[in-house]
Amino acid sequence: MTVPLLSAKFECLQQRLRALESVVVAFSGGVDSAFALKAAVMALGRERVLAVTGRSPSVPAAELEAAAALAAEIGAAHEFLDTHEFDDANYVANPVNRCYFCKTDLYTQLAQLAQQRGFAAVINGVNADDLGDYRPGLQAAAEHDVFAPLAECGITKAELRALATELGLSVHDKPASPCLSSRIQYGEAITPEKLQRIDAAEAFLRALGFRECRVRHHGTLARIEVPAEQIARFADPELRAAVDRRFRELGYRYVTLDLRGFRSGSMNEVILGANLARP
Repeated sequence: MTVPLLSAKFECLQQRLRALESVVVAFSGGVDSAFALKAAVMALGRERVLAVTGRSPSVPAAELEAAAALAAEIGAAHEFLDTHEFDDANYVANPVNRCYFCKTDLYTQLAQLAQQRGFAAVINGVNADDLGDYRPGLQAAAEHDVFAPLAECGITKAELRALATELGLSVHDKPASPCLSSRIQYGEAITPEKLQRIDAAEAFLRALGFRECRVRHHGTLARIEVPAEQIARFADPELRAAVDRRFRELGYRYVTLDLRGFRSGSMNEVILGANLARP
């Protein structure tokens, strides 16, 4: 590592992983869990690491395919696990702590799998920055003894991206991609059909060149978020017409553009008391 602080934090991570002896990695295919997986393989060897990806309607099919390819790139053993959060009425009702119920199902199954296969621990890709955010899934992790070695070693999002770049991970600059359920306004029931609509809408925007985007689902209204510097693209009447047409085909009655631009976790603003006038 070229930066002393990063080198020290990475060595902390390696030591922490070696102390765990063998791990199942909750692997979404994002940069956080990919970095955790790469570090685990380096510290423990392929035979003592298993990457497991939860598979459900809340995860885009493209993300599942990408996760499998990324695990192969890293050289890790990888499996899919079908999760059952849609069987939980608490999850489907979409309360503000929705993620708690999803992660409870995932971590329950991962803990069982680890015990059955003889792995000593389950880890995730939670980083130090996540600890200051609203993340009900952290409670589920604590209740199921899921370790967060990146956070334990104080590795932030920016630092793990820098480390992922040094390690040659292809996803070092991949935008965050939370589950599709995070696009639906709290209190509105989650259904696979709504998630399919959101997935198709975001896929259409990505095909137009919006690499980082969100389609926030508010009943019959779609609220589009793209980076602020790309908002001007919607001045093009042909692009606007194409987006409006496709979204209406998908079932949206109203199609809007959020003038504040893309911001991760914007649905949480209503529960965190965010100042909506703040840029």
